[in-house]
Amino acid sequence: MSIKEIIIIKPLLTEKMNALQEKERKYGFIIHPKANKIEVKKAVEDRFGVKVEKVATIQMGGKLKQMTVRSGGRVIRTNGRRSNWKKAIVTLKEGEKIDFYQGETAV
Repeated sequence: MSIKEIIIIKPLLTEKMNALQEKERKYGFIIHPKANKIEVKKAVEDRFGVKVEKVATIQMGGKLKQMTVRSGGRVIRTNGRRSNWKKAIVTLKEGEKIDFYQGETAV
């Protein structure tokens, strides 16, 4: 599987991104770490059938985590790290919209 087939991994569906969608036509996606802005723009336009005005990409560092495990009556503490990931915020042209919740009807 090439990078072109997996540029967009999944959309970011958070309260902050929801507010940006409503006010500023901005949508967030988790993307492949080696994808660039041009590839992201083309992938969004092809997949959702919209016109993209601007793309911003951000490298997000993975968080450090501590984990406690009980094994044989002993408590083992270990440190770990979540994976790094890349985020893209895509601004759509005026009048364009992406519906992540297909099947809903606006009345």
